[in-house]
Amino acid sequence: MTETPPARMDAPALPEGRNNQTEVFAVHGADPEVLAYAMAKYSRSSLSMKESLREISSQRAEQFLNTFYFQYGHRSIADLAHVAFAVERLSLLAAIVLVDEQRWDGQERSTRYQNFRKSGWYMPDFGADTASATLYRETVEQLFAAYHSVFEAVFASLKGRVAKPEEMKPETWERTLKARAFDVARYLLPLATNTSLGQIVNARTLETQISRLLSNPVAEVRQLGVRLQSAASGAAWNVYGEELSALQREIAALDPALGERAAALLTREVKTAPTLVKYAAPSDYRTRTRLELRQAAAELLKDEPVEAAPLVDLVDDADSLEIDLATTLLYSQCHYPYRQIRRHVAALSETLRNEMIALGVRHRGSHDELLREFAAGQALRFDILMDIGGFRDMHRHRRCVQVLQGFTSAHGYAIPEGVPEAGVQPLYEEAMRSAHAAYAALAAGSGPEAAESAQYVLPLGTKNRTLFKMDFAEALYISELRSAPQGHFSYRRVAWEMYRAVERKHPALAPYFRVTNADEPVDLLKR
Repeated sequence: MTETPPARMDAPALPEGRNNQTEVFAVHGADPEVLAYAMAKYSRSSLSMKESLREISSQRAEQFLNTFYFQYGHRSIADLAHVAFAVERLSLLAAIVLVDEQRWDGQERSTRYQNFRKSGWYMPDFGADTASATLYRETVEQLFAAYHSVFEAVFASLKGRVAKPEEMKPETWERTLKARAFDVARYLLPLATNTSLGQIVNARTLETQISRLLSNPVAEVRQLGVRLQSAASGAAWNVYGEELSALQREIAALDPALGERAAALLTREVKTAPTLVKYAAPSDYRTRTRLELRQAAAELLKDEPVEAAPLVDLVDDADSLEIDLATTLLYSQCHYPYRQIRRHVAALSETLRNEMIALGVRHRGSHDELLREFAAGQALRFDILMDIGGFRDMHRHRRCVQVLQGFTSAHGYAIPEGVPEAGVQPLYEEAMRSAHAAYAALAAGSGPEAAESAQYVLPLGTKNRTLFKMDFAEALYISELRSAPQGHFSYRRVAWEMYRAVERKHPALAPYFRVTNADEPVDLLKR
């Protein structure tokens, strides 16, 4: 007798025509707004991505975005449209303002690895004030001359002190030491120095960025906002544009009708985000709030001297959320340390303290996001006073909340490692003092933008204050990454002091940090 075989445990049959195989594919060639529309359709249509993109035109995408983005306020759609920009020949000052977005990706020309002597510099419009224009020009030129002299002296000093390993090629040895010399010389670069950068941002960040730039008190920054909006709205540059145009002409020469069809595909004009940024405008909320907070800070502190503060001050005392908010709002519009402001805020009555907070929302419109200063409640708050050049490296840490104070000469300047050893400290300090004196003279000049124009002559060695708010994971990450031996000595010291501050206040957490002691000597040939 034949046994009946056991039933097979096959997977349940799928309905006819259904494919249970996950498909993953990259998408290339779709315009950013069209691609955003296609992705947004997943929530409103059963069409696949390929089907959606085949049926979408730029006109249909514009109609969709006008309805759902502007009328219904579905701003998450703009997160799906990513746009790449090249921003060239802008000042270091403008670059710092431009990249001050938490959702920003990009790279800037490095002051650590490149010679900026021939990069050029930004010249503000001083109008009829020829004396200020002359002082400005002379100061910038003197700083560039000092930059060159310090670089040459430090490079020569390093060559005399750092022996070339036998296994290292001479050109590699010299290139590495030159980079170390630029690490030092960059302290003399004025904020007027031209730089270039590339950024890739989504359209929502771009819209916020443009509005923020258009609201800035510095003329160059406002003009940058106009140009960014124009670039997003106008025709984008196609890296293969010339080759495609040549190909289209060859096709047209062989077959005019086919050439006309080819032109529609090969030489068509692409506008990356014309719909999503068309309403970006200066923020009345930002402008009016900035002025009122500045006045409130001046009235509260009453021109009292700025108290001395360490390089890194960890302010993690138990505060009410209201004290943190009010203090941070005022911090952004003055040059005082966080602790000094907080002491005054804590002494206020609850009513007055709440009035301070109310200043931050009084002019907020229906579509305005809250100011960054309202991102409060983090356990770790580092008030950091460091050179502007080193800050620009720390500025890249966008997982934390950064509240920047304006540039000023009030905190003095840093003297970098290598300057005393190269015998150029007198030259360096004279250049710094001269630049800071010029800043004071220019800031006291006539015209509504005198104070803003004066900032351009401040060298990167000038100390500036920024509040970094973060959680424990970010503090550990920054301390570990930035204390590494191949880093710049400025931010290595900051990262080390951040760790030491946490170690003092939270000793049980210190063993989790894998940091490098900034006090220990490092191999200058390791980068």
